[in-house]
Parts: sequence; C-alpha cells; structure tokens
Amino acid sequence: MAEAPASQTLSRGIRILEILAEARGSLSIDDIAARLDVHRSIAYRLLRTLEDHGLVDRDRAGLVALGARMAALAAGVAHDLQSEALPELTSVANDLGMTCFLVVLDGQECITLVSVEPRHAVASVAQRPGARHSVTVGAPGKAILTQLVEAEWPAPVPRGLRESVAAARLDGYATSHDEVIPTVQSVAVPLALRGRRPAAIAVVHVATDRTDAEIAGRLLRSAEAIRESLGA
Repeated sequence: MAEAPASQTLSRGIRILEILAEARGSLSIDDIAARLDVHRSIAYRLLRTLEDHGLVDRDRAGLVALGARMAALAAGVAHDLQSEALPELTSVANDLGMTCFLVVLDGQECITLVSVEPRHAVASVAQRPGARHSVTVGAPGKAILTQLVEAEWPAPVPRGLRESVAAARLDGYATSHDEVIPTVQSVAVPLALRGRRPAAIAVVHVATDRTDAEIAGRLLRSAEAIRESLGA
C-alpha cells in the first residue's frame, strides 16, 4: 500500500507554531510569511485557521503570538512530570530570584515544557514554554547530553562540546554563557527519569553574586525531589 503524501498545509501550520515559539516576541504576518517562505496571503489563511482554534492570537496592531490554547495543549504533555516539577521550579525561582524551567529532549532539540519566573525580582529573563534550541548548545542541552552516549548525539559535534559535557558529568551540572541568548547565563542539572526521555532543570540569569556551584546545588536538590516524587 503506497504511503500517503504528507499534508503541506498541516506542515506549514505546525511550522508557524514553531516559529512563534522560537520568537522572543510577537511577529507580523509579513515576518511569518518570510520565515515560512510563502506568500503573505498563504500565511494569512493559515493564521486565520490557527486563530479560529485559539492556537494563535493577534493584537490590535496585527502582531501574532501563540494563543492561550497552546498552553492548555502543552499542559497535557508529560502532565505528571510537569505537575511534580512545578512546585520545585517555583521554589528554585523564588529562592534564587531567577527564572527556572524544565526541558526535555525532543529529537535533536531541547524543548521547554514549563517555566516559572521569580515572584520578587527587579528583573528576570523570560523562558517561554515551547521554546526550543539545539541540544548541542546551552546548559540544558549539555545536561541532557550527559545522559546520552556520544553515538546518540546530533552530528557534527561542535568544537569543545565533548569537553564541556565531560566536565558537566564530572561536576554534576552544566553552564553556558551567551550561547542561546546574548548576555544570558544558564546553569542546568540533569533530570534522569526511568522510562522517560532525558530531561534537565535549569535557571537563566543576566548577573548574580551566586557562584555556578551554589546555583547547581540548589537545582540538584530539586531534581532529586522530583525524582523521588515520581518514584524514579
């Protein structure tokens, strides 16, 4: 039986959601059309359908962002993991005054499942659920790679990555500076759970008086609490 052709329309709609998740703010229809490499009219029709389903929202200026319905859908992904992680992420965020988030491996990328910003902070770095980046960059990616053998890593392996992951395995945590977002620093610890895809919990910040080791120590306590709550 011949394999059915993939739906180009569906593929483009999904790609729009990915583009918006990767964006650090709202985008215009022209921006989306350019990134999707389609005519503006095609992008507009796709967005209208997504908007009808509550997956995207448009403001009065016509700028587009992910809609509230996306949050409801995302909440159903690894629901028990998110539920158990949320109190710990909240505790870390408020203790350290930094945004704390949970990421899991998705193919060759890290995807943020849930994120918590600190309750009392003069300024914090936002980390939107659904945001993704290559597993070969950033502290969360390195923390996830410590849970994989090198044969499972994406190719080619960037220069210096082996050394960074080896250091993360030895130290129990990974760090990054200016790798995913300019001027932003991150510390992450692996969250290895039986029967689940590799994960990590991390914080992002711009400047702090705390050392990476101090931040990692706080993250490791929460990672252990999450594992215990899930019986992993």
